Amino acid sequence: MTANGVTLQAEGLSKSFPTPRGRLDVLKGVDFRPEPGRVTAVVGASGAGKSTLLHVLGTLDRPTGGRVLYDGEDIFRWDDTRLARFRNRSIGFIFQFHHLLPEFSALENVMMPGLMAGRPREDVQHDAMAIIERVGLVDRRDHRPGQLSGGEQQRVAVGRALINKPLLVLADEPSGNLDRVASGLLQDLIFNLARDQGETFVIVTHDDRLAVRADRVMSLEDGRLSELVKEPS
Repeated sequence: MTANGVTLQAEGLSKSFPTPRGRLDVLKGVDFRPEPGRVTAVVGASGAGKSTLLHVLGTLDRPTGGRVLYDGEDIFRWDDTRLARFRNRSIGFIFQFHHLLPEFSALENVMMPGLMAGRPREDVQHDAMAIIERVGLVDRRDHRPGQLSGGEQQRVAVGRALINKPLLVLADEPSGNLDRVASGLLQDLIFNLARDQGETFVIVTHDDRLAVRADRVMSLEDGRLSELVKEPS
């Protein structure tokens, strides 16, 4: 994927975990390059390592082997401070459970990563207001998470993921905790953002309705990632 001429891609990623029965190999030489402005769905059985892949791509966890290259540089050679700064500014995260801060309003939750990045508060607030409008929550911007529906909370989480104009947005079962209507609205929002604003999404999902709408569908099986051929629509 590219943004302003900068690329991000994974080469030969492996990830293993120790268990009482010995080493468990979850990722086995995964190569992956998300495409700019497109939605990639990653599917596979529970326990196949889909969330592990997202955590490594998003630098929440380090791989056992392989590389993630940013503009040709292996980011896992960086120290933890530089890696955290990159994660905050270049990667957006959306999880199944929104993890919003309950004491802050919807607008303040969207602003939080921008403030943590050290950006001027006025700039962050301006961008957050534009995002709140984009996700359809202008009238709810001053409400705290407990005053919002599940679908509204996830739209706040999408806005929070976008505040720093990330290179890549990673979503782990973003609609998995929503009813059918709210799930459909969230999916519409994600695909509109990809189409209209060039946002790049990688989404782990068990939802066939989401996967069939994605530009690409990747399957993770036995630690290896392969692309599925989509049927013509």
